[in-house]
Amino acid sequence: MLILNQQTQMRMEDDLPFEIPEEQLKKMKTQEELESYISKLYKHAVQSMLKAELDEHLGYKKHDPSGNNSGNSRNGSSSKTLKTNIGDIPLDVPRDRDSSFDPVIIPKHQRMSAKIEQAIITMYSKGMSTRDIEDTIKDIYGIRISESSVSSITSSILEDIKQWQQKPLDPIYYIVWMDGIVMKVRSNGKVINKTIYLIIGVNQDGMKEVLGMWINETESASFWLSALNDLKARGVEDILIACTDNLSGIKQAIKAIFPSAINQLCIVHQIRNSCKYVVWKERKSFVGDLKLIYGALNKELAEDALQAFEVKWGQKYGYAVKSWKENWDFLTAYFDYPQEIRSLIYTTNPIESLNSSIRKYTRSKMIFPDDQAALKSVFLAVCNVQRKWTMPIRNWGQIVNQLYIKFEDRCRI
Repeated sequence: MLILNQQTQMRMEDDLPFEIPEEQLKKMKTQEELESYISKLYKHAVQSMLKAELDEHLGYKKHDPSGNNSGNSRNGSSSKTLKTNIGDIPLDVPRDRDSSFDPVIIPKHQRMSAKIEQAIITMYSKGMSTRDIEDTIKDIYGIRISESSVSSITSSILEDIKQWQQKPLDPIYYIVWMDGIVMKVRSNGKVINKTIYLIIGVNQDGMKEVLGMWINETESASFWLSALNDLKARGVEDILIACTDNLSGIKQAIKAIFPSAINQLCIVHQIRNSCKYVVWKERKSFVGDLKLIYGALNKELAEDALQAFEVKWGQKYGYAVKSWKENWDFLTAYFDYPQEIRSLIYTTNPIESLNSSIRKYTRSKMIFPDDQAALKSVFLAVCNVQRKWTMPIRNWGQIVNQLYIKFEDRCRI
């Protein structure tokens, strides 16, 4: 609730009967009568505050001679119905001649109490559809709001997204994960797939944070170049290890913007892609042989396992062997680190987990009407998830010391 200054509060206290007179209580026999009285009390309080605000804005009270020739004066009032948690409250909002009066207690164009607006945003963030929110507000508060009103209220989130996207970032992130989540969005009369790309970073305290969010129909080196440039413009000077799927153009973009960063491709995604066309009866044996590669003790043993894999499966599933060989350096970067770091970087599990949580919050919204609606939902879901990130990564003290040894000239203590 907005707070007025002391003078306005004193005027309000002079006008408003805060205690219900005993004789009034005796007259009330039903819940409806009590609610009606509270509604009148609320209206009286708001009207008194509006009157006090206008007095302060003009610099004189009504009928005060000091207001003569002041350059501005009262100009009647306009009707407004305020939706509150105690029902609809009809109000007469005072006006001034030069239309410079903008009430604090009820800003111009606002027709709903802050409490209800916050309830709507909270329900929207939990994945409720606009229709469900409309029904819930009616059931709880007894007032009707349209789906367009819900969309209008949640549009205030777009300014929060804009500020978040411009928030300064730390100079260095020790580990980052990059991936995207596909949403169905209506565009030019058609429903198409668009991807919202997300980047999670681990700072020097071992805390995870979502660094950025972008929506695009296609991915390319130029797109990732733009996204990573955003991070650099917001203060990121270095990334030690970047964990990604083999997204189109991402390796080139990382090399261009953060040339010292180690790029580790996600092993889980690589296994899925390798198994995509393997017949079902051979899949168990195929995956078992792949495990000998990525589960090896070191890179040399992994290379031996890859050679054996090629001999056994190369003729039948040559595309899988080719993919491992072409991306070998990016797939095996984790072998250069101790087990504690390996378990963090060989997959994009942290961002996969985030995407799964986003799905939970957005599953009721099968198709988004536009890009902004999709961004609003994902942003609110991200905020809900990040509130739970209150502890550093497990064993961070040990991990960060290992990183200091490996990247001694780049780590910051």
